[in-house]
Amino acid sequence: MDCLFCSIISGEIPSSKVYEDDLIYVFKDIDPQAPVHLLIIPKLHIDSLDEVEEEHRELLSHILLKVKDLAKEFNLEKGYRLVANTKEEGGQSVAHLHFHLLGGRSMQWPPG
Repeated sequence: MDCLFCSIISGEIPSSKVYEDDLIYVFKDIDPQAPVHLLIIPKLHIDSLDEVEEEHRELLSHILLKVKDLAKEFNLEKGYRLVANTKEEGGQSVAHLHFHLLGGRSMQWPPG
């Protein structure tokens, strides 16, 4: 499989890692859209939210609980945004499920 995020997880492509455990890998986005812009990716390759199944429940719960910890670590106590773009028209540019954690400034609405 030729997946950019799988290559980052394996260390083939360098990244600015901020966290890693058995289930997820977190790194700084190379084109940040906010003072804090982290990408949270599962180590298990899942193309998008549309491919998430019941068996991924624990993984998704783990990701959401880790977001809270990361927000605290990066001093986002005033608030933050968590985004999961899905498929081409949803703005997903890499076909590997990932979440953007954005913060450090006021988030505007609508976002896109």
